[in-house]
Amino acid sequence: MNMHQISDQSDGEPPSRKGRPPGPICDTVGVTHRTWLEQVRRRLAASGLTLDDLVSRSGYSKTRLSELLRGKGYYPGWEMTYSVVKVLDIPPWPLRRLWTAAAREAEKKDSWIEDGIHAVPTLGPEEPPIAHRAFKQAMGRPYTAYAQAFLQTEPRARRVVAETFDILWLNWNEATRSSNTPRHAWNLLRAKVMERAETHDGRPDLRAAALRTTAVAQAAGPDECLARIAQMVSFFEAVSRLPDDQMDVTVLRFLCHVDKDAVPGIIGLPPAITHSLTRHARGALHGLYPGPHPDTLE
Repeated sequence: MNMHQISDQSDGEPPSRKGRPPGPICDTVGVTHRTWLEQVRRRLAASGLTLDDLVSRSGYSKTRLSELLRGKGYYPGWEMTYSVVKVLDIPPWPLRRLWTAAAREAEKKDSWIEDGIHAVPTLGPEEPPIAHRAFKQAMGRPYTAYAQAFLQTEPRARRVVAETFDILWLNWNEATRSSNTPRHAWNLLRAKVMERAETHDGRPDLRAAALRTTAVAQAAGPDECLARIAQMVSFFEAVSRLPDDQMDVTVLRFLCHVDKDAVPGIIGLPPAITHSLTRHARGALHGLYPGPHPDTLE
């Protein structure tokens, strides 16, 4: 144990009482940083350990651990973060990826990130649950296509999908205890995408997706291209005003070109409900968008 670490309690914040839960996560914490903090805090609460227990087992002071758990002050190094991860028996590989992504979000230099990672001994083999690996392989492509519809670029989409699968790994027992694991996973993906999606009039902004449609790609010339872009922008503005589930099936079918028989398994809803959502979406779009409709949901 590093004694100079546990003696550091000089930031002016009173030490936490034994058994008292950490204070709330700071409002200034970035999206990805909050994501892994929430995972660590949930595991701490489930473990029954106190902050004093973390101090004695990690080798870091109560003040520094309290700051880490709240996202207060500087972004924490991986060495200290890993000390908590190890105590709480959290799978280190997905947590380290989330930590790395959040470090970049916090504008930490690559050299700082690499130095922090090298300060910790090897994590051992990466062994996600076999069922998780199969689920990731099955859902990777449609999840990425859906995320890209809202986030525009494939790298941004891939980062959010990777984050989703890492969170699923960290909570795989909970996900598989759910009565509907695909729905549990879909709701998680959707939440992570919407955290980062641009909005327009309080709804996700799909207008940029018009540029990637087949109708625009097949335009005969500049004038027809501009006309089709305008049409598609208006159409997708209408799509964004649909209820969430109706919007999802529309995006998956028309923008992501997912086969209609595959959609229920992706969003975790029965085929009859998915068909009903499709039918209601088609009807709602006729009211929201009076112009000519692309063949979206047939």
